[in-house]
Amino acid sequence: MLWQYTFRWYLPAARRQVFDGWDGRIIMTDTAGTGWTGGQRAVGDIAPALAHYTDKVLFDEVWERSELSKRDRSLVTVAALTVMGNTDQLRFHLDFARQNGATETELIEALTHLAFYAGWPRAMAAVGVAKEVFDPSRTES
Repeated sequence: MLWQYTFRWYLPAARRQVFDGWDGRIIMTDTAGTGWTGGQRAVGDIAPALAHYTDKVLFDEVWERSELSKRDRSLVTVAALTVMGNTDQLRFHLDFARQNGATETELIEALTHLAFYAGWPRAMAAVGVAKEVFDPSRTES
């Protein structure tokens, strides 16, 4: 699939093929990476650039850096999303954190700890999301 962008520095030169588009824009194709397509599936039809940056930059590059383990990146991400009150993204990242080696007990402990730093309402909202993600049968109707 071809992607059209005006900023060529978002992808390392070794991971792109660049062609001049008919209107002067840069057309890039990325043939390397982890194969992550969550951004494409979620918003590719309406926001192809955002899907590209999500899949190719965030998940193919940032999440693959060796300076932090994926488990640690997941804990940081869950904390950041909790602090900001982004419960929609938190649903995905709580499950992703489990896939990356964090236990449900560790995640609940992190959310409890964050209550003192992020505020009680944000922690309570995050625990409500965790309850849905970890055991959908425990959620209230």
